[in-house]
Amino acid sequence: MKFSPLAALGLALAAVTAPAFAAQDEAPAEAEAAAFTIDTPIEVLMADERAKAVVTKHFGGQDLALHPAYEQIKSLSLKTVAPFSQGLITDEMLDKIAADLATIK
Repeated sequence: MKFSPLAALGLALAAVTAPAFAAQDEAPAEAEAAAFTIDTPIEVLMADERAKAVVTKHFGGQDLALHPAYEQIKSLSLKTVAPFSQGLITDEMLDKIAADLATIK
């Protein structure tokens, strides 16, 4: 009996996609935890009016989407950008933003 190359491809695809199905099962539990966090990419925060309002509030009313470096930082999170912010984004500030973001459902 010959083993079909198509069958081998099917088994390989099944093996590769199986973990993806498991991850999808876990997604609803994570989504219920918090809609936004300080680990959420900045562009995602800026795309949601509620999250944008929280971030803008903690940045003294400044809209991060208008920052000159926005294109470079938009795919990063506030937590990732903080060490490079020259002290503008402090741990205390991140804690306050995280607490406010956690109230968004």
